[in-house]
Amino acid sequence: QLQLVESGGGLVQPGGSLRLSCLVFGVRMDYYRIGWFRQVPGKGREGVSCISSRAFSTHYGDSVKGRFTASRDDAKNTVYLQMNSLKPEDTGVYYCAADMAASCGLEPIYDYWGQGTQVTVSS
Repeated sequence: QLQLVESGGGLVQPGGSLRLSCLVFGVRMDYYRIGWFRQVPGKGREGVSCISSRAFSTHYGDSVKGRFTASRDDAKNTVYLQMNSLKPEDTGVYYCAADMAASCGLEPIYDYWGQGTQVTVSS
């Protein structure tokens, strides 16, 4: 059974940086695409990034382009989300998700989800 565990969230000031990690348990993640999503109370999950299997491609939501970078280390079964120049509107619970779809996408229709990690950007 595939399981995902996020870590690295916390409180950061505007303009600061955080790196989130998503550790995949139960399978080798080589053939899985991994997405990052975020959610605030009262709103649906917003697609932040997607990295395809083997890192052939990455996609980002318009609100994070140029500031966030997704990467993967298949040897460690871990995906990372480097978040720079953080803004208060980046606040939310960040989830990683996985499935074996061939193409990358930012719609929240992945098969497997982690429990999320809170990111708060505030002075």
